[in-house]
Amino acid sequence: MSRSRPYNFSAGPAAIPEEVLQEAAAEMLDWHGCGMSVMEMSHRGPQFESIIAQAEADLRELLRISDDYAVLFMQGGAIAENAIVPLNLSGGAKADYVVTGSWSQKSQLEARKYCDVHISASAHDEQGYGSIPDNAAWSIRPDAQYLHVCTNETIDGVEFHFVPDSHGVPLVADMSSHLLSRQIDVSRYACIYGGAQKNIGPAGLTLVIIRRDMLGHALPHCPSAFDYAVVAANHSMFNTPPTYAIYIAGLVLQWIKRQRFEGLSGLAAVEARNIAKAHLLYDALDASQLYETRVGRECRSRMNVPFHLRESALNAAFLQGAESAGLLQLKGHKSVGGMRASIYNAMPLEGVQALVDYLKDFEKHHG
Repeated sequence: MSRSRPYNFSAGPAAIPEEVLQEAAAEMLDWHGCGMSVMEMSHRGPQFESIIAQAEADLRELLRISDDYAVLFMQGGAIAENAIVPLNLSGGAKADYVVTGSWSQKSQLEARKYCDVHISASAHDEQGYGSIPDNAAWSIRPDAQYLHVCTNETIDGVEFHFVPDSHGVPLVADMSSHLLSRQIDVSRYACIYGGAQKNIGPAGLTLVIIRRDMLGHALPHCPSAFDYAVVAANHSMFNTPPTYAIYIAGLVLQWIKRQRFEGLSGLAAVEARNIAKAHLLYDALDASQLYETRVGRECRSRMNVPFHLRESALNAAFLQGAESAGLLQLKGHKSVGGMRASIYNAMPLEGVQALVDYLKDFEKHHG
């Protein structure tokens, strides 16, 4: 497919595969001959019921989710889940959190409104976040209702490349920015959640994958629409779900299933391509005298690559030149500054190569 648009490195809402956008555009006025746009359908009608059922089936296939887990299509994003998780899982008692970046920090602060929070480990130092504390040194309370981690920190560029040992405490993971970017063993987690607007679809949809034995423990003041047991019992239809976002997510899931890379298919192909993209970009940054990365090699994110120009006075020129070259949304988060390239599933290898070529050219003229 020829490239018709710039490369979008936004951290989210992020790029959606061009094939998916074209398919959605073709179906905008009339979905499969029913005479309606998906935006106009009743969420309880047979057309949308088939869309959400297929999306769940494809998600279960890609992540090998067993019937021991419920799949919930919810709203509010991961920020809402920061409250919804303790409302459902803490029992108002104890919950342990590992803080490895800006988002897990926000998670533990929100949870304090609903339960007794203990920080099992923190990676914060005078330079911010750039590592994951040794799992063996985590202080996990054996009577905690769950242990919470953020397995990819979108702002700080820190990613877990291992499944933490929670010592029998149910493991809860915010996977917003790398869910469906790689293969995972869902059975190692009690609950996985994430906003869809990174690798799965547009903003507005939140995915929750929760082991069924974790259902039914919501605090009395938990809103019914946020009670996991209620949402599961109503097949994500207790209230009107984000129908169009679910439809787009379904198209993205089918796109993932069609992917091929180096003899692999589906999610395995997506993961291999993401590894290749990350290596290409990090190798260029490591070889540079102008750019620097501040995240430990063992926990560098494949999805979000923050980097800094050693001469910050060049930032504006760098961004202006990048935009002129068709490389968009490279400015880092305001809390950490610098640059950030988010190279989610929809970013092709050619887009990362274009960024690497620009990095080298800019350094040649400004280094």
